[in-house]
Amino acid sequence: MIKIDITRDTANQIQAFEVSGHADFAEYGSDIVCAGVSAVTIGAVNSIIALCDVTPIIEQGGEGGYLYCEIPADVEPSTFERIQLLLEGMIVSLESIERDYQSYIKIN
Repeated sequence: MIKIDITRDTANQIQAFEVSGHADFAEYGSDIVCAGVSAVTIGAVNSIIALCDVTPIIEQGGEGGYLYCEIPADVEPSTFERIQLLLEGMIVSLESIERDYQSYIKIN
């Protein structure tokens, strides 16, 4: 199962997210759940970099399908708002996947 943990601050702003595990929906190379989650999460990170000119703190790799992304603390408020919109959009997309494949993905 893919586990996604979203870290929010006291103002409910997204500070970081972590993705780990594999869906095991299908064999490697044919797993649409893993592919969808990867596309959405990596797409969000790439969008933050390209559209907001911010490089998040990123850790990735390993056999466990791991990605960690944290927004740096020193981001200007207007840029932080744009990042929040991108990350909330990511969550909407992930929730759509979770709704259809709830045995294979869990968002916390």
